[in-house]
Amino acid sequence: MPIYEYRCTKCGKTFEAFQKVTDEPINECKFCNAVVEKLISHSSFQLKGSGWYVTDYTKRSDSSAKDAAKSDDSSKATETKPLPSVQNETGPGNKT
Repeated sequence: MPIYEYRCTKCGKTFEAFQKVTDEPINECKFCNAVVEKLISHSSFQLKGSGWYVTDYTKRSDSSAKDAAKSDDSSKATETKPLPSVQNETGPGNKT
């Protein structure tokens, strides 16, 4: 469940509330019963690390992981197959 922050417009106290996304916002201060405003705060969710690729999920050293990524890219390039050629079968002797 998300944590929402509210600040009282009268006493100035700030408090947090665990609420579902679908719950109605809180309207009263829990300290003095005055009107509160919902605050917008920074998320504590952070993505850290060098990336979301080979370097994050393997147990290889950095240089071998980079080499593996390069060899994967080069092997993909060599695996492409040529398209079959299309022959025109409507020559002088063929009628459609």
